[in-house]
Amino acid sequence: MGPLSLLCSSSVALSPPPPPSPAQLRAAAAAAATPVPRASSVQRKLTSAALAGALSFGLLLSPPSIAAESSPARTTRSEPPAVEYCREEEGEDGAAAVPERVTNEGIVEEAWSIVNESFLGTGRRSWSPEAWQRKKEDILSTSIPTRSKAHELIRRMLAGLGDPYTRFLSPDEFSRMARYDMTGIGINLREVQDDDGMVRLKVLGLLLDGPAHAAGVRQGDEILTVNGDDIRGKSAVEVSSLLQGPNGTSVKIEVKHGNCRPVHSFEVQRQLVARTPVLYRLEDAENGMSIGYIRLKEFNALAIKDLVTAMKRLQEMGSLYFILDLRDNLGGLCRYAGIEIAKLFLNQGETVTYTVGRDSQYQTTITAGAAPLVKDPVIVLVNNKTASASEIVASALHDNCRAVLVGERTFGKGLIQSVFELDDGSGVVVTIGKYVTPNHMDINGNGIEPDYRSLPAWNEVNKHISQCKMLRQG
Repeated sequence: MGPLSLLCSSSVALSPPPPPSPAQLRAAAAAAATPVPRASSVQRKLTSAALAGALSFGLLLSPPSIAAESSPARTTRSEPPAVEYCREEEGEDGAAAVPERVTNEGIVEEAWSIVNESFLGTGRRSWSPEAWQRKKEDILSTSIPTRSKAHELIRRMLAGLGDPYTRFLSPDEFSRMARYDMTGIGINLREVQDDDGMVRLKVLGLLLDGPAHAAGVRQGDEILTVNGDDIRGKSAVEVSSLLQGPNGTSVKIEVKHGNCRPVHSFEVQRQLVARTPVLYRLEDAENGMSIGYIRLKEFNALAIKDLVTAMKRLQEMGSLYFILDLRDNLGGLCRYAGIEIAKLFLNQGETVTYTVGRDSQYQTTITAGAAPLVKDPVIVLVNNKTASASEIVASALHDNCRAVLVGERTFGKGLIQSVFELDDGSGVVVTIGKYVTPNHMDINGNGIEPDYRSLPAWNEVNKHISQCKMLRQG
């Protein structure tokens, strides 16, 4: 049996585990941002992980920086046009793209520019371009003698925004975040969009002396196949899940070292394995109904795959109804997983969530693209520690009349962050958007109010869902 079977135990109670501390809550909520490598100039405005369809880390897993490219080779008119010239991306193999001299003033201005282009003010403290311009003039009116002074100015500048999730990362902090391993082989993936709209998966972070590094994978490599399967069209979360497996087993991958170089095949032995976030069991109600109980503890690289396995097994065991327990689920590092998990319950075309941002690329509607895996009624258990990706799932199922919510008002974190690298290897985490429920309610700061405080009878659940559908139909 797989790892899920070992956790399928009737001894698991419906009561949630001890709640995390406020510090754990803040850390987990703030961690739901995806690091991205630096691009050239101030055009390093990036698409958030939550919008690519992954982790990116929000969930997730964040597409894509605008990769700088060198000029293509030029030909004269006498040369045959059949020769195809390939353009390599700048820094493709992890080569240093840092300017020869990075000034302290330049680092501060770089951080200022990222906020100026991308920041979405969502707190009580209003943000305006005019006030932000004055902030820049005040900061840069005097000399900045040391790099530590520059970093301190950036910290103070970001703190003045009044957003607890927009913050500075030291070079060490950025390096640790960028190399966070979700795959079990020592790499972190990012989604990069080409000029023609094609999305490719590249190695964002590479653990030195890790399995992939030892096998020959390089930072910046494009992942082409996993175990012989073409991964085109798959998100970073999906591919990270494919790379995961039992400790000591191997996975075969094909990668391309840069745009112009041949494809290489590697067999990589897994050494690190994310623990399954899913516990499940079959329960019998008083009237003899079989109820599938699933607890989802966090959104990591295994969340989608293991949840699908759990639902299929419970259906095979005769489950007619489902309880999805999201209590104390702070979201984790894979916000995309929240969006993909919500789609498992929704009909094709139904809205999962809306995203809102200053830039039009963050103003999107995310919908389900296929038939639901589960059509049976669902109870979703929530509390005040249900946050981020968990709130996306809860609101999507609730607003589409697929589930009732039971418990307490949720935490209320519906923000989207991206991580930007500065030219000295430090970074900034910036709030660039927010989530809005299918019923056009702002999650952030508000949370989601449940339908019931305690578990209702299943006939009451069916009645509530039927009434919801009638109201939606007008």
